[in-house]
Amino acid sequence: MRVARFAAVAVVTIAVLGAAAPIRAAAAPDARALYVEYCQLCHGAALEGYAADNAPSLSSPTFRASASTLFLQTAIERGRAGTAMAGFGKSVGGPLDPVEVDALVDFIRGGAGAPPVLPPRASKGDVAKGAHVYAAHCESCHGTAARRGNAVHLANPMFLASASDAYLRLAVVEGRPGTPMEAWEGKLAPPEIEDVVAYLRSLARPLPAAPVLPPSPAPPLPVVLNPGGTPPDFTLRLGRYAAVADVAAAYAEKRRMVIIDARPTSDYLRMHIPGAISVPYFDMRGLDTVPNDGTWVVAYCVCPHEESGRVLDELRKRGYANTAILDEGFFVWATQGHPVEAADGQLPIAAPPARPAAFTPVPAVSPRS
Repeated sequence: MRVARFAAVAVVTIAVLGAAAPIRAAAAPDARALYVEYCQLCHGAALEGYAADNAPSLSSPTFRASASTLFLQTAIERGRAGTAMAGFGKSVGGPLDPVEVDALVDFIRGGAGAPPVLPPRASKGDVAKGAHVYAAHCESCHGTAARRGNAVHLANPMFLASASDAYLRLAVVEGRPGTPMEAWEGKLAPPEIEDVVAYLRSLARPLPAAPVLPPSPAPPLPVVLNPGGTPPDFTLRLGRYAAVADVAAAYAEKRRMVIIDARPTSDYLRMHIPGAISVPYFDMRGLDTVPNDGTWVVAYCVCPHEESGRVLDELRKRGYANTAILDEGFFVWATQGHPVEAADGQLPIAAPPARPAAFTPVPAVSPRS
C-alpha cells in the first residue's frame, strides 16, 4: 500500500473501560433525531442491527445488560477504526458534542438506567487453547485479526480497549438474543470459555491517538482531480456502481474526476484516497463546491454502499449526469494497494467481510428469564 503521511499522532493505549460512568449532565437534545441522522443507516430503525456492514444489534437484552455507560460513550465518540463505525465525537472530527453522545447512550438503552457494573474478573484461561476454541467455533462469524467476519470484529483493537473480560465472558455465555450470536453456555465448558476470553485479550494492541484536527476553517482543497485530464469511461453495475479496478485505473491514468469521501470526517482524517474531498453523508453542504458540468463524480464509503449511496442520490437529485459509487468500498481499495493518505500510526486494515446474507431479526427474550 502506498501511504502518504499527513498528520503526526502519538501512539497511546486506552485502558479497558468496563465500569459505568456518569451521564454528563446538560439539557437533553432530541436523541431519536440524532439516532435517525447518524446511526439508523447501519444499526436499523429498531436498533436491531445488520442494516449495513454487519453493524451489531443495539437492542439485544444481553448487550443492554452489560454495556456500561463508558463503553457506549467510547464506542460513539472514538468509533472502531478499521470498520464502518466511525468516531462521532467532536474531539476526533465528528459532529457530536458530549451531551449529544450521552443522549444517544440513553436512547440505546431504551430509557433504562445503566446496568450493574460487571465484576472486574480477568480471565485466567490459556491463550493457546483459546486460539483453538476460537478457530473451531467463533472464527467463521467473527473473523481473525487479519480479516473481518460478518459479526462484531472481536480482534478490533478499539473494541478490545473498551470491552472488559467480564463483558466478553457474558457475551459468550449468554449470546445476543435476536441476533445470530447464540449462547454458548452448556455448549462450551467453562474452562473453554475462559480460554477464549484469554485469547481475545491477547489480541489487544496499542492504539493511535486521534488524527490532528485541521484548523478551523480548513483551507479549501482542489475539488477536481486532474482538471486537464480526459474523462474516464466507466461502465456501471446496476447503473450505480463503478468497480475499484476501473476507478483505480482512471486514477492512475490521471483522468479528470471528483472523488468524494462520504464517511464522517473523523474517518477521512484517519485515512482517505489522496485528492478526495470530505462530504459526510449527513452533511452534504460540500456538494455545493462540486462542478455540475459532466465531470465524473465517484463517492465512496466502507459500508460499502449505504453512506456513499446517500451522496449519490443527492447528486442525482441535483441533476449531476455522471455519478457513481466505488462498488467494493474504500477498504477493498486500500487492501488492494491503491493510493491511500493516512495519519501517522494508523493500524493495518483487516480485510473486509463478504457481503452477508439477509438477516431477519428474531424476537429477543430476557437473558435471565
